[in-house]
Amino acid sequence: MIAAHSADRINEVLFFIDHNLDGDLSLDTLARVGCYSPFHLHRLFKTVTGETLNNYITRKRIEKIAGCLMYRKDIAVGSLAVQYGFSSNATLTRAFTKYYGVSPTRFRHMLPGEYSKICKTDSKNSEAPAIFDQYICDINNCLNYMKMNANIEVKQLPAMRIAYTTCIGVGELERSFEQMMQWARKARILERPDFKMVRIFHDSFRITAPERVRMSIGAPAPPDAETGDAIGLTTTPKGKYIVASMLIAPPDFGKAWESLFVWMNENGYKKAPGDPFEMIYNNYNTHPEGKSQVDMCIPIQ
Repeated sequence: MIAAHSADRINEVLFFIDHNLDGDLSLDTLARVGCYSPFHLHRLFKTVTGETLNNYITRKRIEKIAGCLMYRKDIAVGSLAVQYGFSSNATLTRAFTKYYGVSPTRFRHMLPGEYSKICKTDSKNSEAPAIFDQYICDINNCLNYMKMNANIEVKQLPAMRIAYTTCIGVGELERSFEQMMQWARKARILERPDFKMVRIFHDSFRITAPERVRMSIGAPAPPDAETGDAIGLTTTPKGKYIVASMLIAPPDFGKAWESLFVWMNENGYKKAPGDPFEMIYNNYNTHPEGKSQVDMCIPIQ
């Protein structure tokens, strides 16, 4: 395990990259952000993330472009290439195709239901009506799922000060939750009646491979709470959110998130800048049906 101060500084670099994908992300710039020498940052970054710094930045930029292609039909592919640091449209197309298996233009024209199937199937034109019918069916299934399983409100949420540990990939979830439980126990907040765990999503499972999705696993931190042992502090911003309150089993979380985003789109809301997050109020292992009481929160405009 790396030292706590090193984890904190790498987290600063990760957050800086997230918010500056269209800016200067040179090794020298990021070394200054993390207060490292370029050599030390390059070595430590791979130890923490499992990727080289250059590969991580390229992947994040490609995924950002993929998100723009999904939701912003007004931006040309060439403009996205320039904005996110690719030397030409052709350079972006090669990198994008290597990552997703389809070109940016093809990706843009795929139906939303096909995104999760890229690199697995190549639909023929004759299959388009069936795919569209399935897409409509999927929308209705998602809306019905929300109607049956969620109480949805649109409301203002206050800012939350969160103590957290960084989790990269679903394989690290159990370790990260256990680390935060140990912190909460040590901070003497675990037994409080209002205690909850928080999971913040910095990547989307729709466009990022599960083993690369970055999450912050945490809990609300009292003003006098001490961090350390790779535990950092962050804040969820106050603002307007869609909040879906649900009682569901852990295997259904993915379906619930997918359905909530469909509900958002179908009801005319647009996601605001910021990361979706969960507030989990119980330990599903102690629930008689193995379920979690959770609020799923999406920031909206």
